[in-house]
Order: sequence, then structure tokens, then C-alpha cells
Amino acid sequence: MAEPAAPLSFRSDEIDRSALEQLASVLDIQAERPGIRRLRAWSSDALRLESGERVLDIGSGTGSETQAMATAVGASGQAIGLDPNPGMVLLARERAAAADSTAQFFVGTVYSLPFATDSLDAVRCERVFQHLTEPERAAAEVARVLKPGGRAVLLDSDWGTAILHPGDPDVLQRITEVMLTHTANPQSGRLLPGQLTRAGLVVEDAGSQALMQEPGDATGPLVRMMTDAAVAEGTISPPERTSFLDQLESGAREGDFHMSVTMFAYLARKA
Repeated sequence: MAEPAAPLSFRSDEIDRSALEQLASVLDIQAERPGIRRLRAWSSDALRLESGERVLDIGSGTGSETQAMATAVGASGQAIGLDPNPGMVLLARERAAAADSTAQFFVGTVYSLPFATDSLDAVRCERVFQHLTEPERAAAEVARVLKPGGRAVLLDSDWGTAILHPGDPDVLQRITEVMLTHTANPQSGRLLPGQLTRAGLVVEDAGSQALMQEPGDATGPLVRMMTDAAVAEGTISPPERTSFLDQLESGAREGDFHMSVTMFAYLARKA
């Protein structure tokens, strides 16, 4: 197909706008974190988009990076964002229109990219593979749509590198095991090179960045979600959860807090 499939039919007045704005707010905050900004800058330099190119941003979210890609390829090029969330696609379109950007957005998934074989100059994909149960299938799709000589940059977290301090090490280990179990592809960061190679791409470069959380995140939504899940599964007890959160709060107040996960980026090219 020469163009992306039409987006799923939905009415904007039926979308839970408050929930959508909350999700977008979280993504906006993450985008400003130094680690994300540094790794995105590395990825942009590695991808080296040129005027007139046709490019794809998989998992485009709010569309900020797709807009940057649109600027790079200029009026003679085409930058397309693809996301499985219809509401997020609508929001990305609104933001692009407000910014007078030529970026286009469609609903779709990495498992079935709505593009012809050998039709794209470049592909970008950030923090998508960690959510996939069939990453090899997705890597094959990325390879399929790239032109010979086309390149892709894929960025993803490796939750096996997560660090959280302070706290009882035994309790932390049990919490971490639950989180890893509930993540479809938790070690995506380290597995991507092999998956891309098996898909027929050549990995040419790599970058990494530890994404550091602020002390204010010590007992924020992510930590509470992790500990809630561990209690629900009986991995830790409610008193252990309370004690663990107290230790984190105390550490944050005293300047003795660390929370991070390492994110990796790979530049690959189609022969």
C-alpha cells in the first residue's frame, strides 16, 4: 500500500478527554527528562534524516518527535506517526495543526505496518518493543517496509537494569520479579540487536542512557503501581509495602535516593 490505512472510526466527543490529557501530561514530563532528551538527540543524529525522505515514527504518542521528523524532511518529504491509541492519534493531530506541522498521524500497530515493501527511507520506534509479545514479528515488519539502504533507530528500556534505592533488598527483589512478569518484553533493550539482525538488518551503532527519576518520584505512580501489584499477588505483605514506601520517602528526604532504568538505542540499516 502506498498510504497508511484510514484511522479507526471514532467520535472525539466519546473519548475520555481527561484521561487522554493525563496520559499526554505524563509523556510530556518524560520527554523533558535529561536522559530522554540526550538519547533522542543521539538517535536524531544517527538517523540523519534528509529533505524529501519518507519516514515513519512507530508509537508516535503525542507526536512531538514526528513533528521534528517532519521538519527534517521538509515540504518535499513525508513524516508519518503511527500509534495504536485512537485518542492519542487525535491529540497528535491537534498538536501538529496548532504547530503548523506537516506531520501526519494514523492508527495502527507495528505488527502490520500499512506500507508497501521497500517504501520507506527511515523508521523510528521508541519504547514500543518492551510491550510486545512478538518482537521478532515486529522487527521483520520494520525490515520489510524499509528501502534497501534505509535505516531505522529503535529505542527501548531494559527493565532488568532497573535500580531502586533505598529499601529492603529482599522486598525489592520480590517487587521487581512481579514487575518483570507483568511486562511483555522486559529485557527488550538487550534483545533488540539480535532481533534486528535476524530480521535481516545490520546494526551499525548503539547508544545508551540511564533514565534517572527525581526524588519526588520516590513514592510516585510507578512505584505505587509496582508495590500494589506485588501485594495483590501475595508476593509482599501490606506491612512490607508500607515499610518499603516509608524507606523510600525517608531516603528521598535525606538525599539518599536512586531510581533508574537503562534505555538503549540502535541504528540499523537494510542491506
